[in-house]
Amino acid sequence: MLRDYQQEMVERLQKAWKRRQHVMVQMPTGTGKTYLMAKIIHDHLKGGVLIVAHRIELIGQIAHTLDVFGVSHGVVDRRTRDVAAVMRTHRVVVASIQTLSKRMAAARSWRPELVIVDEAHHATAMTYRLLWETWPTAKFLGLTATPCRLNKTGFTDLFDELLESWDIQTFIDKGYLSDFDYVTVAPENWMLGRIRGLQKRDVNGDYQTKEMATVLDTEESLRHLYATYRRYANGKKGIVYAINREHARHIAEYYQAQGVRCCWIEAKTPAEERRALVADYIAGQLDIIVNVDIFSEGFDCPEVEFIQLARPTLSLSKYMQQVGRGMRVSKGKEGVIILD
Repeated sequence: MLRDYQQEMVERLQKAWKRRQHVMVQMPTGTGKTYLMAKIIHDHLKGGVLIVAHRIELIGQIAHTLDVFGVSHGVVDRRTRDVAAVMRTHRVVVASIQTLSKRMAAARSWRPELVIVDEAHHATAMTYRLLWETWPTAKFLGLTATPCRLNKTGFTDLFDELLESWDIQTFIDKGYLSDFDYVTVAPENWMLGRIRGLQKRDVNGDYQTKEMATVLDTEESLRHLYATYRRYANGKKGIVYAINREHARHIAEYYQAQGVRCCWIEAKTPAEERRALVADYIAGQLDIIVNVDIFSEGFDCPEVEFIQLARPTLSLSKYMQQVGRGMRVSKGKEGVIILD
């Protein structure tokens, strides 16, 4: 059963597809975009559906939701030996964009009715553009909480229309998202002085990782992060966002030395180890996970009680994705604390 705003979005989407081929849907993190997707597939589509995501956590989440709705599906990822066979034998396919883009030749003969791009703010990348080139007659649905880019270029060359849901405050007022307390450093704090001094930018226009790490991955900074956690979120369940793998390791080791049940993960952490650590976290055996851009998208753990941003960013999209991990409602949860 969909919530009122999800059902409204389904109806708006059906109308939009009558006048447009490629539609992007914006809904805040934690408001059920994956359930919306599964409902559309289950109730409104008879032809083939390709769902594309870029992380193993996202693929697993989508596959689980399709199971809940009783939608039979296949999965294409790095373990898939025969991509064409998966597409021949399943109406609905969930695919890793990395695997699919490398083996597109095996998928070209398939003709999906709909291509769904999860976390569609990534869709401007060349690997995603191949989808439009490969299936020019298919309908497209892009799902994202943040239809914006740091370089201020839009998505109009890929999507014809944007459907926006309620704003975050409305979701909070109606009880669908958690309320929050926001804590940041004082304007005169030494930390802000260091951040203002960052001069270098990466290819996307954000702060350069190497310079951030040099300036902010220090003993003084680690003490500051830990003191902030102890003062405002002591004993609560949370996620910390770090600059790079060394910064993540340093934070985790510092917190562990103070007796905090904490671990760290990043992109090179083996998939099985990542799954095991997340399972321990959800089960309550860990209190904090320090990560490097792993939980910016697709991580679903409503019990998160605080978010600590240990890395600055100029990207509104990255910022909203990160703080959004704590906005889900959970029984007994009073709200989320954002430590910026």
